Amino acid sequence: MNALDSMRIYGMGQMAGSIVVDGAKYEGVGVRFRGDKSYQTGLKRNPFTIKLNFTSQEQNHQGYVSLKLSSALRDPSMVREVLFHEIAGKYMPSSKAAYTKLFVNEEYIGVYVSLESIDKQFLEEHFGSGNNTFFKAGVDYKPEISAGCKQNIFGSLEYEDNVDCYKGNFEMISAAGWNELQELTRILNNEPDKIERVLDVDRALWMLALNNVMVNLSSYTGNYSQNYYLYKDNFGRFQPVHWDLNLAFGSFKNTGKGSDLEIKDLQTLDPLLHADNLYKPLISQLLKDGFYKKMYLAHIRQIVEENFLNGSYEKRAQELQGMIVVPYNDDPNKAYPLDDFQRSLRETVGRKSKIPGIVELMSKRTRYLKTHPDLTALPSSVTNVEVQGRGKFENQKLNAFRIVAKADRFPKRLLVYYRFANTEPYTIVPMNEESSNDMPSGMKAFSAIIEAKSMEAVLDYYIIAENAGTVAFVPSTYMNKPYMVRLSDLNK
Repeated sequence: MNALDSMRIYGMGQMAGSIVVDGAKYEGVGVRFRGDKSYQTGLKRNPFTIKLNFTSQEQNHQGYVSLKLSSALRDPSMVREVLFHEIAGKYMPSSKAAYTKLFVNEEYIGVYVSLESIDKQFLEEHFGSGNNTFFKAGVDYKPEISAGCKQNIFGSLEYEDNVDCYKGNFEMISAAGWNELQELTRILNNEPDKIERVLDVDRALWMLALNNVMVNLSSYTGNYSQNYYLYKDNFGRFQPVHWDLNLAFGSFKNTGKGSDLEIKDLQTLDPLLHADNLYKPLISQLLKDGFYKKMYLAHIRQIVEENFLNGSYEKRAQELQGMIVVPYNDDPNKAYPLDDFQRSLRETVGRKSKIPGIVELMSKRTRYLKTHPDLTALPSSVTNVEVQGRGKFENQKLNAFRIVAKADRFPKRLLVYYRFANTEPYTIVPMNEESSNDMPSGMKAFSAIIEAKSMEAVLDYYIIAENAGTVAFVPSTYMNKPYMVRLSDLNK
């Protein structure tokens, strides 16, 4: 362990060793301690990075070339990271997470959270490439920031005239890209109407909504604007991915405004936190746009309804703890006694740290968000969604997709988002309102025509319906399972 401490302190590569994973042995792997605030000199139960392809580029375990082991610092429940990743994965790319028992030189070190690395494999799976510009907000070894740079802005994405100023707040993982990061911040701060060119806005809104609902303040939403990645996809848009979630569910309590929050303040954290904060442009600049604000609030409403109002988060947290209670009890280096582990879902643990019980926090937070005035507007119900096929006696084949739908509650507009490959960004087409005299008050009919690229074209699409108060997404699973239709099926 002393050698690993030295490498972590002085930044000296990785230690070569061997590892056994699920009974399979691998030689020549690289091992080192990881983390910033989660690392402590002399501690056995530090977080680890294990690089399986350290000496052999082809070596992997079930396709994974690296392992990230989290010590779950300041999480007596041991479920914060796994639960957050599982919920977030319903809405945006998020690491797979599980548990492992770690032995070092045959000594049992303890139960760890095993996390999928945000690496080339992850990027290729979710974005279709892994070699583009890639950054992490936050640096383990913070260089001195020159006097001409903005101080203490961390990964807030404020614009800097001097591109070197970004190097104190971001780690560049790719070979190049500082100018591209600077351009993102320039457009975000100075030309936000062009932000769709350089940022996947919907993914950013999902990340912010997830952070807010689950009180993840060790993130962009909190004091230090950290613990997220930015990857530039093949279409020139940065894709955000969250990371380091052990302090979610209120374990870290500072928003950057004043002192740490008390639990009642965490339970009633404003869903529009930082909406007017110029020093948090990813929030304030996006939410300044009325449509983006409606999308963001709709995401919050969906996260709450699908995971918290129904109590499924509590059931899953109990299941996760049940998986590890025995090895946790046997953990010689555990940070909390078994009693704290068992109480931590429902009660605050720690006299000084005061880490909220997850259910204690989220039960009241759920009720608060359910009745919050910014979240009570009723969305339009979109019905009769159909892509019309070729008529029974028509000889000419269709070469376009004609999408029709109806929406109630006085929709202002319906938009179709479509693509012809799942790695492409969506193109937006407004639907045309169709005149009809036989529909109930407040209901309207819409249609849109999308030209096919070929007679074998496959169309992915979803619809956003906007009314005066909010938006609705149809289908609600559009992030992972949009509607899909084949032109060849329409022509049968």
